[in-house]
Amino acid sequence: MSQKILIVEDDPAIVVSLEFLMGQHGYDVRVAQNGEDGENLAREFRPDLILLDVNLPLKSGFEICQQLRSEPDFDRTYILLLTAKGREVDIEKGTALGADAYVTKPFSTRELIPQVQRLLTEPRSPS
Repeated sequence: MSQKILIVEDDPAIVVSLEFLMGQHGYDVRVAQNGEDGENLAREFRPDLILLDVNLPLKSGFEICQQLRSEPDFDRTYILLLTAKGREVDIEKGTALGADAYVTKPFSTRELIPQVQRLLTEPRSPS
């Protein structure tokens, strides 16, 4: 059974790129293009990893991260934040809210795939 990745991103070019890349590596991929749909799809799809943009319509990635981390069903789900917000304070906020990794845009897919693979092979202990 392949591992499941949810991409929550509103930039169509990034969605196409990530969806193709993750699919090429054998992951079962679903996509949401706003925060509310992303949070709902996370509950329905139960992904192993969420690639989560911070700046989303309807609900921010920070809000989604905080909400999912408060739910026991997501204790073993990895969250990797993708964002153009690369300031130290933003990275600290994402980490404090429960993100497992933080990647700033623009990012190299060559660098993203090893991070995704590392997260999905690490044992994650519940919070």
